[in-house]
Amino acid sequence: MGRGRAKAKQVKVARQLKYNSGGTDLDRLRDELGVGDSGNDDADDRNDELADRYADYADDYGDEGDDDNRRPDRR
Repeated sequence: MGRGRAKAKQVKVARQLKYNSGGTDLDRLRDELGVGDSGNDDADDRNDELADRYADYADDYGDEGDDDNRRPDRR
């Protein structure tokens, strides 16, 4: 029967963590993950390269998988 207080304490702590965790130190997190702050220019360049690469695929394989060109079935 002694579990009631322990469970209530765990629920209280869980609620505090869920709703009152405070702010996140993003700089510290970035340091822990080893992500450099190189700015958005490099990321934008990489995204542009990927977009160009997949645009080439879209040109090659464009309309094969589209279902928009099918005629609707009549009943």
